Amino acid sequence: MRICIFGAGAIGGYMAAKLAASGADVSVVARGPHLAAMQARGLVLRAGGEEITTHPRVASDAAELGPQDYVVITLKAHSVPGAIPQIMPLLGQHTAVVMGVNGVPWWYFHGLGGPYENRRLASIDPGDAQWNAITPQRVIGCVVYPAAEVPEPGVIELIEGDRFSLGEPDGQRSERVVKLSEALIKAGLKAPVRPKIRDEIWVKLWGNLSFNPISALTHATLEQIVGDEGTRAVARAMMLEAQAIAEKLGVKFPITVDKRIEGAGAVGAHKTSMLQDLERGRPMEIEALVGAVAELGRVTETPTPTIDTVLALIRLRARTAG
Repeated sequence: MRICIFGAGAIGGYMAAKLAASGADVSVVARGPHLAAMQARGLVLRAGGEEITTHPRVASDAAELGPQDYVVITLKAHSVPGAIPQIMPLLGQHTAVVMGVNGVPWWYFHGLGGPYENRRLASIDPGDAQWNAITPQRVIGCVVYPAAEVPEPGVIELIEGDRFSLGEPDGQRSERVVKLSEALIKAGLKAPVRPKIRDEIWVKLWGNLSFNPISALTHATLEQIVGDEGTRAVARAMMLEAQAIAEKLGVKFPITVDKRIEGAGAVGAHKTSMLQDLERGRPMEIEALVGAVAELGRVTETPTPTIDTVLALIRLRARTAG
């Protein structure tokens, strides 16, 4: 089984290191100083007070690696369309593509059934670039839970978490998703196969949709947002609008909005990924986390006044930040 991690930053690097340590045939596509460090010294993983050095195959050009059985994409959502020409040499006739990407997935309506089957989402896949090139038939859904950082090139530091939930878009327990789950479990990761992967996508998206843009607009931590009466109310309103959309699409939420908010506050003085990207001058994941939910509101004819307001503000914030 050949597995390639495309975009071996913090999350991709963590998965690659765990797979390599278990003896899996794993390769990574990376660039810049991170690539150079892995080529020179290997990929270092620091977790739980321990440090291991692994040696997956590394390349800057995916064509050097050839077709794979699985390609795991761990880029930011807005970076995937531009990377398609580099991804294509990794795709053989039966290659599965695991989308370890935050937000509403571009393949959302593939395998869902019902009136929206195979509907495309322009906000996250302009011109159907991913739909037509990668194709939704290849996709295995993935919800990423670990938090990790790259403190220096070639080094991954795990903050917390070890779960990558997997699921076929049509909910089937296919041979390919089971084999991937087994490989990840052998590597010491949690990799449950979910019959309704979209339900889990929405539970994570619930928080990302609201806390990320509010954090970037206010420069507040999760603890501060939840602790402030005004921003907590804004987050709650956004989450309720999102819940109304998701439930129209058949999603069932296992917890309440207030329970989800309390869970976010319990994380403490944490800066969201969107705020971190803003502070570092990087593009923010606005469309995958917020714009796509607003688009789903239009698709399902669900009002999203709070989401639309925050979306307008964070888009302008991104433009003024350059």
